[in-house]
Amino acid sequence: MAQVHIGHVSSGNVAIPVKNVFSDQSDSLGPLTLRPDGTFQIAILEDLHFGENAWDQWGPQQDVNSVKVINEIFDKESPGLVVLNGDLITGENGFLENSTVYVDQIVGPLVSRNLTWASTYGNHDYDFNISGNTILEREKLWKNSRTSSMVPGDVGVSNYYLPVYEHGCVNGYKCSPELLLWFFDSRGGFKYQQKDASGNRVGQPNWVDTSVVDWFEYTSNRLAKRYGKIIPSLAFVHIPPYASYALQEAGVDPNKEPGVNDDLPLAPQAQGWCRDGSNNGTCTYGAQDTEFMQAISHTEGLMAVFSGHDHGDTWCYKWDRLLPDMDVTPANNVTLCFGQHSGYGGYGNWERGSRQVQVSKEGLEKFEASTWIRLESGTVVGNVSLNRTYGEDLYPKTNSSMTYCPTCMYRRRARSNSGKI
Repeated sequence: MAQVHIGHVSSGNVAIPVKNVFSDQSDSLGPLTLRPDGTFQIAILEDLHFGENAWDQWGPQQDVNSVKVINEIFDKESPGLVVLNGDLITGENGFLENSTVYVDQIVGPLVSRNLTWASTYGNHDYDFNISGNTILEREKLWKNSRTSSMVPGDVGVSNYYLPVYEHGCVNGYKCSPELLLWFFDSRGGFKYQQKDASGNRVGQPNWVDTSVVDWFEYTSNRLAKRYGKIIPSLAFVHIPPYASYALQEAGVDPNKEPGVNDDLPLAPQAQGWCRDGSNNGTCTYGAQDTEFMQAISHTEGLMAVFSGHDHGDTWCYKWDRLLPDMDVTPANNVTLCFGQHSGYGGYGNWERGSRQVQVSKEGLEKFEASTWIRLESGTVVGNVSLNRTYGEDLYPKTNSSMTYCPTCMYRRRARSNSGKI
């Protein structure tokens, strides 16, 4: 067995160097901290899909209305962190010269409120003219960005973690984290500036890479040893794991797992790939996210994983048992959640909004969090407690409300659920 030193992750017999095993975020922003009352709130924006059909009238108008949604959300919510959970941009519609300028539009409302954010990148953030690296480069023009990249190699860009400390902490190296936030890059889409011999774009895997899983397990264990405790945590990834699909197949109870359940079946990681790693359209699911599912379902203290990608799903479901056609038996009863389609880009007309997540110091002692969805209309739906009895408690059913772009003059326009546009 290879000897692994601090700052490295074992991947087979190879030690992969990792940036910032211990991160205090002290460069310019300072560490994330609980509020004086001991709470911390996160707002999730997902599937914004800026830059769609910029050459048509309705494309830029979608972005105008998406900015309006963001402003409406943060006129009512005051989070300590905003998570941009993938598909910030519809990359296939972008040009090499300006594909990432949409980042400025997205973060404008956040900068004006002095909110900080952290991103994961989704399948539409990777295409011939755009990549996670180019988006991250644009993000870093803004001092409010906490997005980082801690795992080197061709494994996706947005793999990193952020600690949240007690109120009053000014130096993360001198404080103990109250909460860890993990960010994973599920990739997908196409490779940047690459075409095959036939001139076609080159697809890339749509799952969290196994070397990222190695990094996560190693770093999580190191942090637990350093601080002498199991640190409560939350995770964010754009494409949901296959377990979300299996839970949906088992049946989503509208009162026990309140939320919209219109994307049926949902599209998980490794969809469309074969177990041998080929992607030729002959397979439905290749199981390459098994290691990721094993890790998230066996990491002590991980309370919930939040995904996007499927615009018509907004529920949370506790993964507490072995599911049909799966080999992973969960050990930590992690809850798998969807957010709310936030942008007017992308398929579907479900009312736009943002999932909110809040923890408290008292709740973290019991590994509990609360969550709700703030819709662009101002309504709050799906307010639940992710606690020991979640999945047994009864909540009001969430109705599937719709909104339509009021200033978009659409012509003939095709949408495809299968590709999760």
